[in-house]
Amino acid sequence: MKSPVISIITIVYNGVKTLQKTIDSIACQSYSNIEYVIVDGGSDDGTVDLIKSNEYSVSKWISESDDGLYDAMNKGLKMATGDFVWFINSGDEVYESLSIEKMVENFGLTWPDVIYGDTVMIDVDGNEIGERRLQPPSDLKWKDFRNGMLVSHQSILVSKKIAKLYNTNYRFSADFEWCLQALKDARLVHNSKQTLSRFLDGGLTKQNIVPGLRERFDIMRRYFGLFPTMYRHIPIGIRFLFYVIKNKRF
Repeated sequence: MKSPVISIITIVYNGVKTLQKTIDSIACQSYSNIEYVIVDGGSDDGTVDLIKSNEYSVSKWISESDDGLYDAMNKGLKMATGDFVWFINSGDEVYESLSIEKMVENFGLTWPDVIYGDTVMIDVDGNEIGERRLQPPSDLKWKDFRNGMLVSHQSILVSKKIAKLYNTNYRFSADFEWCLQALKDARLVHNSKQTLSRFLDGGLTKQNIVPGLRERFDIMRRYFGLFPTMYRHIPIGIRFLFYVIKNKRF
């Protein structure tokens, strides 16, 4: 049985201070069947020169203006030719050098449609902050997203066969719908039972928390109904407040 090609996609814009760690975390992987795609939004801070200096680790890349994060991610999806797609954006990292090798070894005889795992939050210096507020269950299903985004976008891989384009009508939460839809379409979901990524705290959604939550509520309303979504947001809101009070972050 051949080894799957893992297409790792990095979206970056003016990320000269964060991109190198991302590239290094992919270049050091013990697993060799990787296609690495970088989509740059037309940076003017030296990011393009940094990409060029790392071309030995990059399979393909482009640098051009886009219509926001999810438009750029759609470009990455169209460029990817692997069996699975995995978004590790600028500042984020694959957790360790053996991550992909260990993950693939545990597939078994049948490749899954979705693979997921845990996430560690890091700061701009790469120091670990802790785990995400929401943790993935042992057996993740699409309806679990009624309780929020239980798996980080940086710790979910989706078969190219079922990976849809992102809904660019959403500016901050299209990744929530993308993951939900992938789980909904998946026949086989695989829990890697390992930490897959190190996620840089303070991304686009966190910087736009209120409009992002509005979009997420709308997505949940569309998939789960208005009243069930309203009802479930009461305990979600309470848990969120307690978490912020206890951990001084969200």
